[in-house]
Amino acid sequence: MLTLLGAKSAAASAARGGYFLFHWPLLAAIAFALSGCMPATTSVATADPADPAAKASHVGYRSTVAPYTSLRPATPAPWQDRNDAVTPQPKQDR
Repeated sequence: MLTLLGAKSAAASAARGGYFLFHWPLLAAIAFALSGCMPATTSVATADPADPAAKASHVGYRSTVAPYTSLRPATPAPWQDRNDAVTPQPKQDR
């Protein structure tokens, strides 16, 4: 892939009649090589989280299933009584 890119760059430079000063694959390789010279870590402004002696706030326990109520099926009741219990009451005529 890089060879093809270099060939295209060389062909474009030859077509323009001049020598192309920068070769992009070469610049990419130099940038990649120089990136290895960067420091691996930066200084931490606060306490290091990897330090076992670092102080941390206490965590309170909250159960995730505390408000649970069983949703087992209710005992069957006559459907007419259940429908009458949830239907809105008829309005009085004025």
